[in-house]
Amino acid sequence: MIKYALFARLEAKPGKESDVEKFLEAGLGMARDEKTTPIWFALRLSPTTFGVFDAFENEAARQAHLTGPIAQALMAKAPELFAAPPSIEPIEVLGLKNTAASS
Repeated sequence: MIKYALFARLEAKPGKESDVEKFLEAGLGMARDEKTTPIWFALRLSPTTFGVFDAFENEAARQAHLTGPIAQALMAKAPELFAAPPSIEPIEVLGLKNTAASS
């Protein structure tokens, strides 16, 4: 059961919004390669604020994601792309409905 999740809030530096969008689009490919990350969303919350929501079946998968390729790329690009360090919050999924197929 999907119960463990993360939400990352990302604030783009002025003029870096399209670079953040491209970075998140590239993150989708990495997320597809993570077998223990069944749910991954890249989000645009406002013109300059972005987010990533991902969810996992257990705490071990969540921790593996936090040390995996996506997290490493995020932290490597943070000084270039973001106005502040990414805010990454562990969250608990209380309910889930998903009837859509992935693209």
